[in-house]
Amino acid sequence: MLQATTPHALRRLIVAAGASLAALGAVSAAPSAAHAVPSPALPPPQHGPDRSAGEHRLGEHRLGEHHLTVTVRNAGGGADGTFELDCHPSRGSHPDPAGACRALDRNTLWGRDVFGPAAGGAVCTMQYGGTATARVTGTWAGRPVDAAFDRSNGCEIDRWDRLVPLLPAVGEERGRGVNVLRR
Repeated sequence: MLQATTPHALRRLIVAAGASLAALGAVSAAPSAAHAVPSPALPPPQHGPDRSAGEHRLGEHRLGEHHLTVTVRNAGGGADGTFELDCHPSRGSHPDPAGACRALDRNTLWGRDVFGPAAGGAVCTMQYGGTATARVTGTWAGRPVDAAFDRSNGCEIDRWDRLVPLLPAVGEERGRGVNVLRR
């Protein structure tokens, strides 16, 4: 049998549920202690004209806050090398500056490190995606970046592939079929 809920009890229930969700969000958005470089998460959107000089809106960019150096090794197909990339506007020696900047923008989410390692405790398939490695250094969203990438298992392959074309397409994406089970 259902009991009637008073408006006061209903308000308390809603407040308690909201507090629980907020606490859960704070825990899941906490940066991993596994990496020393801070998360390059973008600042929250600001509203109204009275922002301090240090604050800016998503879409407003300062010189140098989106400059990366990408070094790729063992990717084959002419993709190896060291490339410079600036975003907003897209330019540099990277083979596809506009596409690379779009991939970064698409993967930059509040509270999530676009360059962060695979989630701790994740179950990763025992795939081997080849010997390709990459290192990305510089500044993204005004924060320092120093991230290493490889294709040593399913999680690392997924992490790499999310950033194509910042990182070159390799393996099955390029039709080489190197994703096989490790033995």
